[in-house]
Formats: sequence, C-alpha cells, structure tokens
Amino acid sequence: MRSTKLKRSLDILIALFALLLLLPLIALTALLVRLKLGAPVIFRQRRPGLGGRPFIIYKFRTMLNLYDENGRELPAEQRVTTFGRLLRRASLDELPELVNVIKGEMSLVGPRPLRMRYLSRYTPEQYRRHEVKPGITGWAQVNGRNELTWEDRFKLDIWYVDNWNNWLDLKILWLTAISVLKREGVSARGSDSTVMSEFMGSADQCKSMN
Repeated sequence: MRSTKLKRSLDILIALFALLLLLPLIALTALLVRLKLGAPVIFRQRRPGLGGRPFIIYKFRTMLNLYDENGRELPAEQRVTTFGRLLRRASLDELPELVNVIKGEMSLVGPRPLRMRYLSRYTPEQYRRHEVKPGITGWAQVNGRNELTWEDRFKLDIWYVDNWNNWLDLKILWLTAISVLKREGVSARGSDSTVMSEFMGSADQCKSMN
C-alpha cells in the first residue's frame, strides 16, 4: 500500500498525538535547555526539503555559541555540551521537528534533512533523496544511523525513495522506538561523538569535478 494521502494523514495524526502525549517531557526539556544552555531554546536552521527547497527546521539546542580569537565559530564537536550529548543520545533534541511534520515540511519517515551546502556535493543519484519529504526518522536511521558511512547512508536513503510504502513507514517507526530505547547508532563510527563528520562529496562526485 503506497498512498501519499494516507502518509500525510498518518503524519498529522501521529504527530499531534505525540505532541499531546509528550507535552510534559517537551516542556521539561525546554526548561532544562534554557537553564543549562541559555537562549534561544530552539535551534533553527535552513535545511533542504522536498525537491531541495529550503525550510526552517526546529530542534532543541544542544550547542553553545563559541568562537575562536578570529571570530570564527568553533567546530560542532567543541560546542556541543555534555547535556547536549544526553539530549542527542535520547533523541530528545528532535522533538520540535513534530511541528515541521504538522506544517507539512517534513514527514515522520524519510531521509534526514541535511545541510544546504551539501546539495552541490551530491551525485545525481544521491540527490534523489529529495524526491520525498525529509523525515524525523528513516530507513538509514534504523539501519545504523551515525555508525554508517555517508555512502551507505545515501544508498539506504535512495532505497527508501524507491521502495517506500505505508507499511514500511509503520515498520520504521516501530524500529525507531526500539533504537531510541536501546540508544543504538547514536555515536559516529569509531568514536564516542554524537556529531557526524562533514560530507565533502563522494569519490564519484569529486572525479566528475576534476
């Protein structure tokens, strides 16, 4: 069963239910972020959505605004706090994205929305991940998440684009709940970091540019 109307209906119903159910947790998380990291509580950033069109993603803040002596922002791994890592490991930083789902900018399930600057670094095949709405969770997230290489992550994203259906979405949501409880795949491969490395382009893309 592959119905975009049903997918959208499920997105709205589940996102609204989750917001109501998790409202106390969301309020507590917002309070702790305010106390430990200060304002703003919500992190906003332009990300590519369906067709690569930009939208503003909402997440709980997990990093400090820190700069070097030349006024350049420090790398993400140096700015994320211990509290921020806890939010990421529990996936609590993703809760505000439920608002993006209700607004229709994201789906519950789909390829994760990455950085705008990555758009020019994709191969044509990798760019196909934007043929569907980005998701809070996705096929790559339940098959390794941050432990995956960029190449493997994109292959899983494209597999989802070609094979998604409503039953698969429900399966991914169920597997996501299990992964969150087990805290699987939160850290990048070979490290204890919760921050993914920068995607600089695939080998094929680099060759085509030379």
